[in-house]
Amino acid sequence: MNDAHRAALAIDALRRGWPIAIAGAGGTVALLPIETADPVRLAAFDPDGTAPVLLSAGRAFTLKLANQIEAAVPDAPVLVERVTWLDFATATALADPQFDLRTPLKGPFRAITLSQQDVGTAALRLARIGGLLPAFFAIPGGTADLTLDIDDIDSHEDAARLSIATRARLPIGRAEDAEIVAFRTPEMPGEHIALLIGTPNGEPALVRLHSECLTGDMLGSLKCDCGPQLDAAIAAIAESGWGILLYLRQEGRGIGLINKLRAYALQDQGFDTVDANTRLGFAVDSRNFRVAARMLELLGQRAVRLLTNNPEKVAQLEGAGISVVERVPHVLPANPHNEKYLATKRDRTGHQF
Repeated sequence: MNDAHRAALAIDALRRGWPIAIAGAGGTVALLPIETADPVRLAAFDPDGTAPVLLSAGRAFTLKLANQIEAAVPDAPVLVERVTWLDFATATALADPQFDLRTPLKGPFRAITLSQQDVGTAALRLARIGGLLPAFFAIPGGTADLTLDIDDIDSHEDAARLSIATRARLPIGRAEDAEIVAFRTPEMPGEHIALLIGTPNGEPALVRLHSECLTGDMLGSLKCDCGPQLDAAIAAIAESGWGILLYLRQEGRGIGLINKLRAYALQDQGFDTVDANTRLGFAVDSRNFRVAARMLELLGQRAVRLLTNNPEKVAQLEGAGISVVERVPHVLPANPHNEKYLATKRDRTGHQF
């Protein structure tokens, strides 16, 4: 069984609520996902009732179980000591912020040292890849029927494994001279898409990296600016005469649709997008733009004009060997529903409007 195969099987197991184990430099940790398991599976996994709970630092800080220094890396691992009242229902309340306002936690809880920090970090990352809440019952030194190495997870998100699957002419409303190119890896279920518009003219292409947003792109959500940005990007590329739209399957800044909707529910409670993500236990932005760099490389484009307000996109592309010769601003008017969202992008995530 190859590395990527083990990672895919592990994600499938976690989504089914089955235990797995991850091996790292400091040893192995057995893990049971809290979101998809149940009390019966917990009893089978941990009959002695001693397995602590693995959370992210961002989530632990929300619950006042970690200090400010630890919370500075919100997707770092924190281990919560198992006590008699920490049953499955309480662990679920620890893991899922939708219960924060309705479930008084018994406590007190105590964060304890996790010797296998590398494994803890890998476990939280694997949960994100699988679209699950980053929370587990964990048994340091434990075993499971399926054990993978940290390197297996790295292989699963390896942008170098991306390849072109197929391409075809695709006239669209704003650009009749367009071609669609589909990319995929052997592991990931979703395909990334490039829309090539116009005719190459020897100049760097105008490129837009657009992360998938079902609610904005398809349903017309007013909570974000994704739908209007997508339409305006296609129009701008068509007007320029030559360019590429990359449609990246990285919903919710890389945390997946379900977790993005959980973040929306937290926003309705008054949290901004940054705090909602960290309250869920994720990094502020989990997207991997090395995927976009690989797509551009496969399309023969190593120098681009980038249509973006996000300096991180520029930095990641250049770090992956793509020269960004110009950053072209991509500014659209706000509406009453997304004004706070846009202000948060400006004030907290460094977007330059």
